[in-house]
Amino acid sequence: MITACWSVKGGSGATVFAAGLALAGRSRSDAPVLLVDLAGDLPMALGMTPPSGPGVSEWLEAVPSVPPDALARLEEPVAPGLTLLHRGHGPLPERGGDLLRQVLAASGRPVVIDCGTLSEATSKPVAERLAVDAARSLLVIRPCYLAVRRAREFPVRPSGVVVVREVGRVLDDPDLTKCLGLPIVASLAVDPAVARAVDSGLLLSRVPRSFMSALREVA
Repeated sequence: MITACWSVKGGSGATVFAAGLALAGRSRSDAPVLLVDLAGDLPMALGMTPPSGPGVSEWLEAVPSVPPDALARLEEPVAPGLTLLHRGHGPLPERGGDLLRQVLAASGRPVVIDCGTLSEATSKPVAERLAVDAARSLLVIRPCYLAVRRAREFPVRPSGVVVVREVGRVLDDPDLTKCLGLPIVASLAVDPAVARAVDSGLLLSRVPRSFMSALREVA
């Protein structure tokens, strides 16, 4: 199954959520979980050395002169049960989202995609295509009125919402469900331990237990 994670302008957290979801899903699959980076931030969030070889953008540019299965050769092992397909260098082409989804689905593995922040002001056709067509499309959002308004106006409609809860926000989960007309699949409290793990490059080895416990219910 393909799960696409994304935020709207003014939101945040899609990258960390996607990484955590992939880590949480490793124990539920016999095959390695594939983490796909369309935003360019996952290697840093995972504490990896920035990849120097080709990635998704180069593969999309080379299609159809390269076979679809060439995409799998670009994957890098990250940890037991987890591989990464990094974004590559330069902008993503404006075409190829449908083919990318088909190739990823054909692998038969759990796939988690970080589509990053989507905005009408910034064209990201490939990421938007994946956010639309993935089996699960999860909007990662803070309970902020501006972010909720942008999400309601944005043409891509997710299948579910992940709420990153902050102390002091007026909007609660029932408010968000009513405003967005979408089910909340996870509600995660802002945890400084997660930010520290990301900032120190230790998300792979020191994932906070509370974060993993919440994500296992979604994986």
